[in-house]
Order: sequence, then structure tokens, then C-alpha cells
Amino acid sequence: MPEKKLEEGSEQKRRWAAFWTRGRPLDEIYDNDDRIVEETLRTTPVEGWLILEVGAATARDSVSLSSHGATAVALDYVPEALALARQAATSAGSPLLLVCGDAESLPFADGVFDMVFHQGVLEHFRDPGRLVSENARVLRDDGVLLVDVPQTFHVYTLLKKPLIALGRWFAGWETQFTRGGLERLLSDSGLMPFRAYGRFFSPSLAYRVLREALMRLGVRLPLRPVILPPLHRLRRSLRTGVERRLGPRLGYVLGVFARKQHGTGGT
Repeated sequence: MPEKKLEEGSEQKRRWAAFWTRGRPLDEIYDNDDRIVEETLRTTPVEGWLILEVGAATARDSVSLSSHGATAVALDYVPEALALARQAATSAGSPLLLVCGDAESLPFADGVFDMVFHQGVLEHFRDPGRLVSENARVLRDDGVLLVDVPQTFHVYTLLKKPLIALGRWFAGWETQFTRGGLERLLSDSGLMPFRAYGRFFSPSLAYRVLREALMRLGVRLPLRPVILPPLHRLRRSLRTGVERRLGPRLGYVLGVFARKQHGTGGT
């Protein structure tokens, strides 16, 4: 069993190393519509905070949060991803501490961070509770954890399942979460969920699939097309209103903020 887990870990590492070195421009590799920064600043001020991003990849969210007064630490286990993080920090002129390490065994003391967050990470762990417990361990009392994952009840989940089964999904194995399931997972590690959000695709999933297909043929469409700006703004306003009501249960992505309670070690 340990040998199998080690083999799976090595395969995942090779997969992500190949993903981050495939030659795509940085601003096209990993687009998360700035939701991490937007939702974080909507939830809590971060000025003066020590923040850890786990599975940071390009670390653009950490770079953005550092511009709002946070001291950011970006951790990833793939050196190729950290090279991109260094590139993003240098381009933005923002200080960023880079650490190569294991998310399930964080190289930090207990209770040192004001906030820990990750986006597109938890769904790749077959034992997500172990990762969340490590997150909780390094948080100070009253510190905040943000977990952002694929949401279960969405066509995106239905589409990726056959690709995962066939071994054709770009990220290998992954799962998904409901709001209730994710909140229970956080609670089990001594964290108190207090806010959730969800997002719908913008641009649409159909456009994204078309764009990827055409890119393989050498045709490059804009990442975020805007044909009529007034119509685009109206559509965005309507989508935001719907997301606030239905996003955490029906969006393609789900985010939950939780606070570490006093006296819990997250172990």
C-alpha cells in the first residue's frame, strides 16, 4: 500500500510538472476570474496578515493579496510551478516567499498563519481530511481557512467524470464536494464554517471548450471576449445576483471560509 501511494504521488508530480511547462502564456494557464482575492477581501481585511497559499502554482492570488498589505507564503511541491510563481511576483514587483514542500506535512510550526487558502487543490487528495487538518494546525486561533473546490451539482462534474475514468483528464484523479459535505469536513478538523460562495462559468463552458479545441488548431480566441461592453456589464450584474443566491449549491466551483476555534489543534 505505501508503495502504491508513493507511485501515485510520483505520477501526479510528473503530470503537474508537465502541465506547468507546456509553454502556454502565464495569463492563460490558470484563470480563476480573481474570485479568491475578491471573496477574501469581501470577507476579511488582510493587511498585516501572514498568509499561506497551499498548492500555489502560479501564486497570482498570493501576489494580489500581498498588494493589499499581506505577507504571503506560496507553497507547492512542483518546482516548475514555483518558477511560474517567481515570475508572477517579479512581474508585479511584489514580495513573495516561495517554499517547496508537502501539503500533507507542512514545514511550518503550529499556529503561525493568520490565513491559509487553496484553490483547485483539495479535490486531488483521496484523504482530504488529512490536508485540512494540516491547514488547521498551522493556523492561529481565530485564523481563517479558505477552501475552493469543484462543486458536485454541475454539468462540469458530469463531463469530467468519463475523462477521469478513461485517464484523459488533464489533472488525473479528482473528486468534488457539496457545500454540506465540505462544511462537515472542515468542522471535523476544529474549524467553524461561516461563509460560502459559488461561481458560474464566465465565459461559458461551451466557449471554453471551443477555445481549447481551436487553440490546438492554431486559432487563438480571447480568454474573456467582450463584444458589446454595455451588454457584458448587464450580463455580469445579473450573473452576480444569481451567484449570491444559488452559486454555493449550483455553481461549477464552491468556496467555504472557516475559522479556527480556540483550543483546536487540527490534528
